[in-house]
Formats: sequence, structure tokens, C-alpha cells
Amino acid sequence: MKAGSAVFVLAAAAAVAWLPALGAGEGKVDYPEGYREWTHVKSMVIEKGHPLYDSFGGIHHIYANAKALAAMKAGGPYPDGAVLVFDLLEAVKTEDHAIVEGARKVVGVMQKDSKRFAATGGWGFEGFKGDTRERAVTDAETACFGCHAAKKDQDYVFSAYRR
Repeated sequence: MKAGSAVFVLAAAAAVAWLPALGAGEGKVDYPEGYREWTHVKSMVIEKGHPLYDSFGGIHHIYANAKALAAMKAGGPYPDGAVLVFDLLEAVKTEDHAIVEGARKVVGVMQKDSKRFAATGGWGFEGFKGDTRERAVTDAETACFGCHAAKKDQDYVFSAYRR
């Protein structure tokens, strides 16, 4: 695994480390309606044997809305209104040695609003359980920002645009 991929994995780990703590949070970030129509910027698979498998095992897809995509292509910073989505799905191995998407585990969201989320680098964080709009954590900003703080020099974003 490349160093950049390891960093992404650690960011994702912080973003969804709360998966077992499925509380009903108040959350300030809305569900990202239509995110699958946004630009898909990255995918990866964490398999059994990886140190973060218990929390993040599965297929990871990252999506960016238009504002986030423009900033990502430019190398940041991200403007207010930028939204990134971390879509985590089960990885299912088939009998014919393929890995396919299974059930959705969580939809993690980062939304940039420098005034509303000033305490967390201008980003709001939220997680939604499976295919629902039910919030997955009571304090997503604290749970997610703890790891994203390590990427302050990249406007708290781990993923980069693949050229």
C-alpha cells in the first residue's frame, strides 16, 4: 500500500470509527442527495488482515460535488459549499474470484462551511447508517475531525484527485 493510500485509510478510519456506536445524533450536515451522480474520485478495498478491517473492511468510494472537485483538481483549498462523500460498502467475494459490492455500511459526509464549522477547520462531518438517512453518530465532528486534523495542510482532506 502506498503512503498516500495508508493516510486515506487512516482518515477513513477516523471518519467511521463510530460505526459500532450507532447513536441518533443531532448532526448539522444534511444527507447528500444525489451524491452518486457526482464525480467519483477514488476507490479502494480493505480486506481481512488489514489493521483497520474491523472498522473499515469493504469497498470505499469517494465522491465530490462540483465545488469540491474544482478545489481537489486545483490542490485546495476547498470553498464553502464543497461536499465530499465516503461511501463504504461490504466487499463480497464471489465463487469465481471477483469482489463485488454488498450492502452499504455507511455514508460519511464532509461539508465545508467556514462559519458554521469554524471549530473543525471549516468542515462539518456526519455519517448515515447503511441506506438510511439515520445519523450514525452523536458527535460526528469530534469523532471525524480528530483524524482529519492531521491533514490541516491539505484543508483537512485526505483524498486527492487522480489525474
